[in-house]
Amino acid sequence: MSAPIAIFTVGTQGDIRPCVALGQGLQRAGHAVRIVTSDNFAPLVRGRGLEFFPLTSDFQQLLDADRSIADKGLDLRKMARIFRDCYAGWARDWAEQGQAAAEGAGLLVGVGNSTLLAKSLAEARGLPFVSAQLQPALMPSRRLPPMVLAGAGRRPPPAVNLGLYHLLRLLVWRVMKPAVNEIVRPRLGLPPYPWYGPYFRRDGNDLNRVLYGFSRHVLPRPADWPQSARIAGYWFLQEPQWQPSAALRDFLDAGPKPVYVGFGSMVSSDASAFTETVLEGVRRSGRRAVLATGWGGLEGEEGARDARTFFLRSAPHDQLFPHMAAAVHHGGAGTSAAAVRAGIPSVIVPFYGDQPFWARCLHEQGVAPPALQRRSLRPDGLSDAIGAATRPAMQDAAQLLGRRVRAEDGVGEAIEILRDWGLPRTERPPQQARRDAA
Repeated sequence: MSAPIAIFTVGTQGDIRPCVALGQGLQRAGHAVRIVTSDNFAPLVRGRGLEFFPLTSDFQQLLDADRSIADKGLDLRKMARIFRDCYAGWARDWAEQGQAAAEGAGLLVGVGNSTLLAKSLAEARGLPFVSAQLQPALMPSRRLPPMVLAGAGRRPPPAVNLGLYHLLRLLVWRVMKPAVNEIVRPRLGLPPYPWYGPYFRRDGNDLNRVLYGFSRHVLPRPADWPQSARIAGYWFLQEPQWQPSAALRDFLDAGPKPVYVGFGSMVSSDASAFTETVLEGVRRSGRRAVLATGWGGLEGEEGARDARTFFLRSAPHDQLFPHMAAAVHHGGAGTSAAAVRAGIPSVIVPFYGDQPFWARCLHEQGVAPPALQRRSLRPDGLSDAIGAATRPAMQDAAQLLGRRVRAEDGVGEAIEILRDWGLPRTERPPQQARRDAA
């Protein structure tokens, strides 16, 4: 077996699970794989037969400690300040933890906001590096507006798009600079990045070699992306065979397919009031519903509340969604992908981050009505959106998109792309071999 591949990732369930899926695929291809992430995901990683290495970055603890973050989620300035401080605090452990995870590795993969950590470790240890992303956050394009503008109205002109991407890169660097330049790179013996960050170099910058884990059928590849940006398809984590409880089975069998409502890893500052709004919207739609409380976006006792609503803590989307008529969710990359794969429409109520972007993508593909504003959500608005999602035209569009996505092998394609790039190496690079021999 070749030297291990270390995949660095931070975030919520939707960020970690695709990385575990990619890791399993790499392991099946003959590579040892390490997932480097927060402790709360250790059981998930180890339960899938992969090595776990800790990285201080517990988003679940962060969201539990301050549920008001949900109310600030779509305010870029406020979220930038929050995460700038969070990453700087977490990064005090990152150099030591990263060195342990990179020991003996043959390839480092950086995902999301752990990308610059993985790149710095690769630079310090003379290892190859790949950026793997679940959304097209920082790759400039004249044709695709920046992800953070997804909730805006009209699209900017092409020339304006490029300028906005440069501003976005500077904003992301402002968030990550204290963690990377002031803590990680000095502790690794590396010089700091320039004031404008690492994203603007033209000398073979490997931050522009990106492996994307989403489907071209959901987001077509912009024609002006460089050849080094490759879309593989979704990385779906296969769940162990799941069976609904007897009570849930009875509920599913008691009538037409219900609507799923769940917000995954999101939390709500007033879950009780939000749940009542959702329940009233579902009631007015005339549909039955299965509601998943998740990390705390909704609240309710597990089981049937009445003949039309059933609460559960969570269930694997890939096995639950085929039993649903539509899914009301936050628009996270993982949940959006699961709804697409199941061939059902979405109704998206974004909380923060990339969620408005995926809401727009699904709306443009004809498989979701326009996104709903969470803070101003009203029962009638939710009822109307559910009605739109359950009409035949949108149901047919969702089934067609689902067939196309199910025909893809995102993990297999990702491995082929890595091979095209000459990665992962089957033996340790000379710099690493010399260090190990010392």
